[in-house]
Amino acid sequence: MQRIGVLLLALAALPIGLIAAQDATGATLWRVAGATLPLPAALATGPAAALWNPAQESDSAHLILALEAIQTPPTIDANGIVAAIRLPTTKIGELGLIYGRVGLSDISQTIDSPDPTGSVPVYTFALGGTWSQRLGATTVGATLAFHETRLDIQRSDRMTFDVGASHSFSGDVVRLAAATHFFSSLRVDDPAQDIYAGVEARVWRGALSAEPVVVRLRYGIAFAHGFQADHQLGIGAQFAKTFGFDFLVAHEGSYGAESGWRPVAGARIAIGKYNLTLARDGGVNDVGAAYRVGIDARFK
Repeated sequence: MQRIGVLLLALAALPIGLIAAQDATGATLWRVAGATLPLPAALATGPAAALWNPAQESDSAHLILALEAIQTPPTIDANGIVAAIRLPTTKIGELGLIYGRVGLSDISQTIDSPDPTGSVPVYTFALGGTWSQRLGATTVGATLAFHETRLDIQRSDRMTFDVGASHSFSGDVVRLAAATHFFSSLRVDDPAQDIYAGVEARVWRGALSAEPVVVRLRYGIAFAHGFQADHQLGIGAQFAKTFGFDFLVAHEGSYGAESGWRPVAGARIAIGKYNLTLARDGGVNDVGAAYRVGIDARFK
């Protein structure tokens, strides 16, 4: 996934008129940011996770604010943020707003000499409204969002509509989830969009030092984007409601067997009304690690 960012740097140095699919480039930037997810995107939970799967359910009846920051290694030099606000309602489920932006930094513009004459803006952002509702053991959701992708002086705008669902069997023994990601056409080979799916199974529940512990195995896939499917295999553990960790290995189909499997690890910590998340993508081919730091707070 990191080499996608390096490719974008090379594309940014080409004449902008040669770049035809700006929407696909914007989706690629989001895939770079998504490389820091320590669990399959379809199974991601939390206020900011509505960017990946709108079928989210909070354990709070109060207003929730969330902010995540993403930083990739200097080889790519991409950074991003995701901000979300969610408000549970008594009749129609949870309503929220979500905003995200990912961009490349320090791309210099040159004309007829090696000396830079300015900077080249390369970024994408999304702003949308999201809704989710729990119906028995199933949670459903939808997000309507506006997107803008900028490559120097060229700009592309589009609207997307995504839906997602998550269903639990036998309590929390097995959970299936699926979602569309940035859908704006009915094609199943459009690199500007994805379909996510995932399954997790509880393999152990017990206690350590009198604290309840739950261990889950996970598998996820991303497909319908015009290249080979991406696969993720992972494990996660939750210690009471105060600490958890997640680990997975991911394989990006865009590079076939060449990309190998890359590791991603993350931790979740609850302190009062705040939840902190930390994640690190191990990278491939010595490109370097990417990081994600997030916080969400619940207000009365």
